[in-house]
Amino acid sequence: MVVEMRPGVGPVLPEPLETPTDLQRLQHPVDVNATLGYVFKAITLTRHRLEGKVPLIGFSGAPWTLMGYMIEGGGTKTMSKAKAWLYQYPEASKELLQLLTDVTVDYLVGQVQAGAQLLQLFESNADFLGPALFYQFALPAIAEINQRVKDKCKQLKLEIVPMTIFAKGAHYALEELSKCGYDVVSLDWTLDPEQSRQRVGPNITLQGNLDPCALYAPNVSNQHDFFLFLER
Repeated sequence: MVVEMRPGVGPVLPEPLETPTDLQRLQHPVDVNATLGYVFKAITLTRHRLEGKVPLIGFSGAPWTLMGYMIEGGGTKTMSKAKAWLYQYPEASKELLQLLTDVTVDYLVGQVQAGAQLLQLFESNADFLGPALFYQFALPAIAEINQRVKDKCKQLKLEIVPMTIFAKGAHYALEELSKCGYDVVSLDWTLDPEQSRQRVGPNITLQGNLDPCALYAPNVSNQHDFFLFLER
């Protein structure tokens, strides 16, 4: 699909998917080396330029988030069209999510081959789903991606890098996300870190939790409190 990055707007897909028949327009399977080779070259270049000073993190949007853009045609405050697909066309929705899962696996493995040392999967639009829809549509793809990426890296004799899952707003699924095999679960700023630790147990690394707006705060004492919290 054509994706345009418009200033002040963000990603726009001028010809979004409207009905399941539009799935026939999608190319599958996708040769990620042919279509996204420039990303892999950029990762390799960046890895060399970093000279080992800091780790290089690769990432991808997760299937439900990508599906939302493909149907809505861009960012949205309601995700109403994409959610309507889940209710009206559940099987077609699963077909689309599987297509996205397949290409996401290849994309992330390609990033490891190119030099990424850690991977993060962003389900940025999880907050538009309640538990029932999240468990039925989003979570299976999230779990499958982790397993298949690690399996494929093993088959290709690549380093099996740590993987992080960030499902923004899916506070109800914290336990389930921690059981998907990811090494790290990222918390959004609305979750209490201590309660989250109790919910996931001692064997999962937790990351994140900073309110993004805190980055704009000039109050030095607030920043000091934040760094003290990190030390604890």
